[in-house]
Amino acid sequence: MKIENNGFEYELEKNYRDGFDKEAFLERVTEYFDEYDYILGDWAYGKLRLKGFYDSKNKNVNKINDIKLLDDYIKNNCAYDCKYFLLKKVK
Repeated sequence: MKIENNGFEYELEKNYRDGFDKEAFLERVTEYFDEYDYILGDWAYGKLRLKGFYDSKNKNVNKINDIKLLDDYIKNNCAYDCKYFLLKKVK
């Protein structure tokens, strides 16, 4: 599935527990996320939270936003077994 926002195209990489809601994503996403290679959306208490991640080869990557540490982020910062999705920017 492809999603367009702000002139960028994203592909749905992961949709855990059917967490992707296109309408909720488009309402929540802002220009702040345009620079990221990935956007994670997770649900907590009925609200969508977004977090940007970079590809490991991106010059802007650091420990808190490296996509290779996504599983650690989900484990440590998201509600247990919450619904979530991952979008990857199509270049």
